[in-house]
Amino acid sequence: MAVTPVGNPYVESSDLVANYPGASEALAERIDIVGVNPFANAAARDAAIPSPVQGQMCSLNSDNKGYRYDGSAWILFSGAGAANFTNTATGTYTDGGIDYKYVTFTGSGNLIVNGAGFADVLAIGAGGAGGGTTGGGRFGGGGGAGAHYYLTSIYLAEATHTVVVGAGGAGSITNLRALSGNVSSIAGIISPGGGGGSYLETAGNGSSGGGAGSADTLTGIGPGTAIAGLGFSGGSTAFTFKAAGGGGSSAVGANATSGAGGAGGAGSANSITGTSVTRCGGGGGSSNSVQGAGGSGGGGGGQQAAAGIAGTANSGGAGGGGGATTSVNSPGGNGGSGAIIVRVAI
Repeated sequence: MAVTPVGNPYVESSDLVANYPGASEALAERIDIVGVNPFANAAARDAAIPSPVQGQMCSLNSDNKGYRYDGSAWILFSGAGAANFTNTATGTYTDGGIDYKYVTFTGSGNLIVNGAGFADVLAIGAGGAGGGTTGGGRFGGGGGAGAHYYLTSIYLAEATHTVVVGAGGAGSITNLRALSGNVSSIAGIISPGGGGGSYLETAGNGSSGGGAGSADTLTGIGPGTAIAGLGFSGGSTAFTFKAAGGGGSSAVGANATSGAGGAGGAGSANSITGTSVTRCGGGGGSSNSVQGAGGSGGGGGGQQAAAGIAGTANSGGAGGGGGATTSVNSPGGNGGSGAIIVRVAI
């Protein structure tokens, strides 16, 4: 039996009849490997080929696409188009002559993809809590915003994908840094949460950093730092009774001034749902005079003698700082929860 230049076997006239069964089997096995064999769906393929080899190919009738085994997984190599999900769409719209549908997850769940292909994903990490304080003369910095992580043309395999929507950092009364926001994720895409604001300690690090706190005799506590490309650091303060703002996804948290707490950094706008929405604003710092405003995109403002204002739910906005000139416990505001939005062309 001879082989072609690329390794495919064939029977020669000189081969003995007794060798034909072995030659035929070798030829069939080679076709199994190099041929694009059709299967009804991925489950049928996996049942027929429990131990694929690198380079093996197939096609699926369920999506009319071709796949190649790369040594660890079946990878789409032809016919790539838009993915399709079977979840009830949150909405549909047309933009630039293309029809889209999208689904918004405001809590954890599953995205069911019954047609592999490409999708756009906006993953919003949760916001950090604002700094809280115990007693008077103490002022908490604003929390840092969650990440605004937008990815286009992401390949989604035919599968049930776990969706995690992170909870915002819970505001509390503490003289230490506040709690950070939690991660949101889908299909290997991870969107971190923002850092917590502070009073006595350096503010928390995160997708965006928390703002620095202040007191009657204490200033200069450091702001939290951000993850490059996902957000901005919190603001600083050199003034007693004036705390700084937390970072937003598109701007640094404002430093405190002699007359006001620092505002939270601005968030980012996105039109994945067909309408421009701004998310992931930083929290404002507390003050004994003018309070720091929350950053655009769901950031909560600072407060005096009251809990900081919470970040908006599912916006990734951070909580504002709490503070008081008298012996009033003032917790920081809760960070806003995250969200996951997936859009496909239809």
